[in-house]
Amino acid sequence: MKKTLLAIPLFWGIAASAQEVKSDAPVVDTTKAWSIQGQNTLMLNQAAFSNWVGGGANNVGWLAGVNYNMTYEKGKDLWENIIILGYGQNNTKGVGTRKTQDVINLSTNYGREFAKHWYLSGGASLQTQFAAGYADGNNPEAAKISNFMAPGYVNVGVGVTYRPNDNLTVTLRPANARWTFVLDDDLQYAGNYGLKHDGDSSLFQFGFLGTAMYKLKIMDNITLTNTGSAFSNYLDHPERLVLSYSGILNMKINKFISTNITLDLLYDHNQIRRTQLKQTLGVGFAYNIDNGQKRSKNVDNQTWQKK
Repeated sequence: MKKTLLAIPLFWGIAASAQEVKSDAPVVDTTKAWSIQGQNTLMLNQAAFSNWVGGGANNVGWLAGVNYNMTYEKGKDLWENIIILGYGQNNTKGVGTRKTQDVINLSTNYGREFAKHWYLSGGASLQTQFAAGYADGNNPEAAKISNFMAPGYVNVGVGVTYRPNDNLTVTLRPANARWTFVLDDDLQYAGNYGLKHDGDSSLFQFGFLGTAMYKLKIMDNITLTNTGSAFSNYLDHPERLVLSYSGILNMKINKFISTNITLDLLYDHNQIRRTQLKQTLGVGFAYNIDNGQKRSKNVDNQTWQKK
């Protein structure tokens, strides 16, 4: 009996020691290197009139889009990829079908951290559209003014990226090559998009490109994403900056329904010598994807995108 009583505390002592040894085992990092955050949207609008003395024309419209941010973060490596696609149409009785939205925006940027929040980086981007655009409110019977890859803008450059958290990214590229492509034969005339001669299909520029993205949480379920860029061509009239701004105000109603308001401003001396403006408003279905936790220390800044 005494031997049994002595064995019990001895057993518990061995078990406790084993647990202490186990607790010293290295902790496994389960944070994913890849994170994918995105939004898929489908906006619909419709109006019908019958004997309405106030007037009006029956119309129906739609707008679909995707906006994805795929980020790889591990150690000193940072690789961000952005996919923005959007297209929309409106059909009005007596007027016909008109394009209301048309955008292709793809970009990738890789950086290697050399100081806290600072990365030596290099990347590329492509901006163009899906379908032809026409003067007079996208009237297909009017003069064609744009098309797929007419223009198409390709940027490739190296520089530095500053990214203190997931809500702010600033990239400065003092060495950036910019190609303007005009692959539609009908639009290849001197002066169009800066082309030097009739029949040219591209224009090469080399200069400085600066881009910035800032996300602001205004209220619960209301966020504003601001994106801006500036380009200066070293080779010809560096004072003629190409300036652009894009703002997206997203107001989530619930998990699947949201309202989006977008504002785009652009000034490009090679296009027209006036500020271009585009604004859209839509209410419809939206499905968000948030797969993977970023390795950034300020992960709380991502809460504005959570479902």
